[in-house]
Amino acid sequence: MNTAPGAKEKRAAALSSVAAAIFLTGIKLIVGLKTNSLGILSEAAHSGLDLVAAVITYFAVTISDKPPDKEHQYGHGKIENLSALVETVLLVLTCVWILYEAINRLITNVTHVEVSFYSYGIMALAIIVDISRSRVLSRVAKKYNSQALAADALHFSSDVWSSTVVILGLFCVSSGYPTIDSVAAMAVAFLVLFVSYKLGRETIDVLLDRVPRGLYDTVLTGVRNIEGIEDVESVRLRSSGAKVFVDTAVAIRRTMPFEKAHAVVTAVEEKIRSLHADVDVIVHAKPVQTEDESVADKVRMIVSKIGFRAPHNLEVHHLEGRYYIDFDIEFPKGKTFREAHDVTAEIESEIGKEISPVEKITIHLEEFQPDVESLAVSVGGGEQAIRGAILEKVLSDEDVVDCPELTLLGSGGRYNVYLTLGIGRDSTLDEVHRIVTRVESDLYRLFSELNRVMIHAEPR
Repeated sequence: MNTAPGAKEKRAAALSSVAAAIFLTGIKLIVGLKTNSLGILSEAAHSGLDLVAAVITYFAVTISDKPPDKEHQYGHGKIENLSALVETVLLVLTCVWILYEAINRLITNVTHVEVSFYSYGIMALAIIVDISRSRVLSRVAKKYNSQALAADALHFSSDVWSSTVVILGLFCVSSGYPTIDSVAAMAVAFLVLFVSYKLGRETIDVLLDRVPRGLYDTVLTGVRNIEGIEDVESVRLRSSGAKVFVDTAVAIRRTMPFEKAHAVVTAVEEKIRSLHADVDVIVHAKPVQTEDESVADKVRMIVSKIGFRAPHNLEVHHLEGRYYIDFDIEFPKGKTFREAHDVTAEIESEIGKEISPVEKITIHLEEFQPDVESLAVSVGGGEQAIRGAILEKVLSDEDVVDCPELTLLGSGGRYNVYLTLGIGRDSTLDEVHRIVTRVESDLYRLFSELNRVMIHAEPR
């Protein structure tokens, strides 16, 4: 069952072309045989070819709109291009026969053409039908980007010009120049050959996956102008019927949060889709290091690459051309000291490779238990003393204005404490960081029961 947009309209246009080609071929053949006009007979052959092409087009647009399957994962669109190639071969064979017969008549000077009013009338009628079908096919072909229908439209539009040449030939014959009929037939043949060359070149280009003219530069420019794209590493395009498949690899700074990077990739897909009516897009995002990446960003990326959560309490100092780096990382609970030392040694080695020169690296390890959910309970009853002691210690700090929230959760004799500290609104961010770090360190030092301390600061 066809699911592509406009499948029904495309089939209707192709089927009406079959009917028109049957009508034109029949009347041209009858009149051509009756008048013995090679020009009209060549037109009958041309229309017969149009009939074959129209039938091929009908089956092509019917099959090409089928959705992809296991055997045709890029869909069935190439059948349109293949049908256009068959039409081209048929056009060339017809032209060879017309040229042979015309040259033979000119050499032997054997020409007997009967010109009558209905021969003019039939050719005029053919021009009207051809113009009508060409316009309808062109409209539908452009609407749905169908190469098969575009090829069919090209056939009918070429018939308009060739029929005009035949009428001119008939007029010359009736004026006493019978050889002009053969010359007109040759003109028709050369015109059809030109159309065949144009159609065949476009068809072969698509079958050989040649990029549609100008589309590569359009896609490349459009993607490069999207905010968040550092570089476009590759763009690959291929056509299959009306659809264009685009595969592009883009560079995004590695420090960008995942959700934002996903939004950038989505923007790339939407931009490419806006550049072509029917397109299938695959975007590969590659994280890259940028020139404006800070030393702190590099440290975070190194720790994450080795397999740890982002470091916290990260401080980087630059003194006399050398870096001093200090940060905390959470280490899985239950690991030995030797394992922890090996990990820190690996992190220090990677930092030394990427950041230079480094004078000193200090890594503080904190235990946590990943991927294990414990049943925490709100502390009450006998643990109220711990809560009161923590609150008293926090408020004893001269830089803490108040502590509007203190939550204590217990699990297995260990506690997590969540604090909201009120700190003077005129304090700098660096001062707030030092106050929070000091309170955190004091609580860890004074209360061995604490597993984690998490502090949120509010301006007062």
